[in-house]
Amino acid sequence: MEKYITDERTGLRYELVGDYYIIAGDDEPEEEQKPIGIWGQRHLRYLKNHRKVLYANLLTSGKLNNCLATGAYIGLWACSNYLL
Repeated sequence: MEKYITDERTGLRYELVGDYYIIAGDDEPEEEQKPIGIWGQRHLRYLKNHRKVLYANLLTSGKLNNCLATGAYIGLWACSNYLL
């Protein structure tokens, strides 16, 4: 049996684990996690306490860490621009 197979109909890639095929994980490397400085941590605390919807949107879109690490939180509108 092959280690990896691809379903032509769905385009999903499967990996053989034991006797079963399971969906294989992404082969693409994860984005680098940049360190968040003290001001990014303070802005994170502000978002959690006062801008809960914006915090949830950034968190679920995967853009929260990038917004905090790059210093784009300067100005109230900057982090919301990451969602566009």
